[in-house]
Amino acid sequence: MYPTTLTQLARGNPFSAPLFTLQKAVEPETSSPVPKRRLAAAAVAETGNSCEFGSSKYYALCGFGGILSCGITHTAVVPLDLVKCRLQVDPAKYKSIFNGFSVTIREDGMRGLAKGWAPTFIGYSMQGLCKFGFYEVFKIWYGDLLGEENSYLWRTSLYLAASASAEFFADMALAPMEACKVRIQTQPGYANTLRECAPKMYAEEGLWAFYKGVVPLWMRQIPYTMMKFACFERTVELLYKFVVPKPRSECSKAEQLVVTFTAGYIAGVFCAIVSHPADSVVSVLNKEKGSTAAQVLKKLGPKGVWKGLVARIIMIGTLTALQWFIYDSVKVYFRLPRPPPPEMPESLKKKLGLTE
Repeated sequence: MYPTTLTQLARGNPFSAPLFTLQKAVEPETSSPVPKRRLAAAAVAETGNSCEFGSSKYYALCGFGGILSCGITHTAVVPLDLVKCRLQVDPAKYKSIFNGFSVTIREDGMRGLAKGWAPTFIGYSMQGLCKFGFYEVFKIWYGDLLGEENSYLWRTSLYLAASASAEFFADMALAPMEACKVRIQTQPGYANTLRECAPKMYAEEGLWAFYKGVVPLWMRQIPYTMMKFACFERTVELLYKFVVPKPRSECSKAEQLVVTFTAGYIAGVFCAIVSHPADSVVSVLNKEKGSTAAQVLKKLGPKGVWKGLVARIIMIGTLTALQWFIYDSVKVYFRLPRPPPPEMPESLKKKLGLTE
């Protein structure tokens, strides 16, 4: 029986749960076993791939792509990140983005805009390694647990679960360098370099100084990453379905990368909005000794947590688009398997009565 029009519209919601309860169906016996098919790997691997999808080499190169995508992009926007952090922790002095740049250059010169570049590069490189590498691991693992049909029906939930799991570990790798970066950028005179900042923080507060912001980091980064990956995956799917005038298989590598960049920017805007309140808490928490996340949240108030949002949207939108572009470019360069957007399995089409 064909699904109703209402059912089709509800199923189109990218964050919806499956609307069909699958019943066990009798399948015709075959003489040879049917190979397992993973989510987003519906098509046979393209010829010329340098490794097998889901192999150790595949995960390693995905992790390397994550290092480049996060490390390079976050370091490139250090000046904007510095001004954004100062807007959050000292709004009386830094009243706007342009005023923040003006005051920083007047007090510290052009070199002052690069403060915190070293912990940014190291920290976000490690975060990118775990974020992208573990995302691929968890996406395939969870997909195998669900099975082919449920992986398709629950694909948005699968993206959310895989990205949240990956970011949990990525933030542990990021936290020490993030603490140093914020301290350098928001406390004038405390330290100018990573080599100066890290030993000083350890001497004053011990190892806890580097991890006291990990819970707010989880609060900021896990929703951000869940939105980043799920929104990206579904946006790519929708772009190929409704915007791009030809199938992905007929698009050149350059055209596919343009789609990647566009989907990444769209995902980045939503990421910035979702994660900004927690980002404000992290910035203030790493500046003030002895404060807790709850105390900082109460101090900032409903309006204070949204300070610097415009700067963050510009920064995160651009960052996310560039990260996906670099990550996908690494996959192209190393000839990694790049499966097309997922399609409904034939067995599921039969159960739903969509094929004769």
